[in-house]
Amino acid sequence: MNHSDNPKESRTRTRTRTRTTFGARENPQQNGSNSRRADKAVPAPVIDVAAGLVFRDGKLLITKRFPDAHLGGLWEFPGGKREPNESFKACLVRELAEELGIEVKVGELVEAVTHDYKDKHVHLRFFRCEWTGREPRALGCEECRWVTRDELKDYEFPAADEVLLKKLQRDGAVWE
Repeated sequence: MNHSDNPKESRTRTRTRTRTTFGARENPQQNGSNSRRADKAVPAPVIDVAAGLVFRDGKLLITKRFPDAHLGGLWEFPGGKREPNESFKACLVRELAEELGIEVKVGELVEAVTHDYKDKHVHLRFFRCEWTGREPRALGCEECRWVTRDELKDYEFPAADEVLLKKLQRDGAVWE
């Protein structure tokens, strides 16, 4: 999952605003024109991300981002960017196979979060997944681990995952 380029910045919620600015009236003698010109700021891209909550024997699967990647070194819930015309569930099946080599059955939506970074807006959808085959391997990540509810607090995640992390810490039913 992609979040912010700077890990410290990722822990701080920031808003991106799109502004329209109008250039000063150009000097008619410079170019023979008396028109006003509008310079629009480019809106930050919107990125749809599907992430999986894959549970097994009371543990949750998490992955660590490559050090040189966007938000490098932070832990996350496995998943990735949704392709055009791809459903969130299809995206998650594809991403978990690519990133970890596992097979899953995607279940219910557990949490939906929109997080605004300096340079992008991220729409995250977290789905409960039933692990159906193959042992996870770190194919598209630095590392993967099965962690308990108590161990989850020992890992550093991007700011965008904060709402879900709080839910996972307080709601034991999510782990069942």
